[in-house]
Amino acid sequence: MATEPHWDKDLAPEEMEGRTSTFAGELRDVTDARLAAEDYLRALSRVRLPSAAERWDDVLLVVTELAANAVQYAPGPFLLEIRRTFDGVHVAVHDTSTTPPTPRSFHPSKGGGGIGWHLIHALSDQVSVVSKTGGKEVHVFLPW
Repeated sequence: MATEPHWDKDLAPEEMEGRTSTFAGELRDVTDARLAAEDYLRALSRVRLPSAAERWDDVLLVVTELAANAVQYAPGPFLLEIRRTFDGVHVAVHDTSTTPPTPRSFHPSKGGGGIGWHLIHALSDQVSVVSKTGGKEVHVFLPW
């Protein structure tokens, strides 16, 4: 975890709002999306501590993978939404590709790649893809 969380008794859990960030779809936006998520988790941890230390890293890894996929496979901008749920964190990425993500085989001899979608599913409670006109939304629910 990047910072040690603490409990903030002045902010009720229901007052914790989600965050939405828009990115141009450039390579540096993967890092910026991760930083936006980390900023949100820092605020969330003042309201509700994660059930396990690795939950923090799991959310950041999923955000990084979703943002990297949006940059690599969808031309143009993408939107990151992150919010708390009753028992976890909901991450949604909206991009401009209408093609749903599919698992790929992992081939280390070809430089790697192909494990992101598998990681997202392994770390999450639920994953869904919603097709929209002009793009799609990937929704991921993670434990916190």
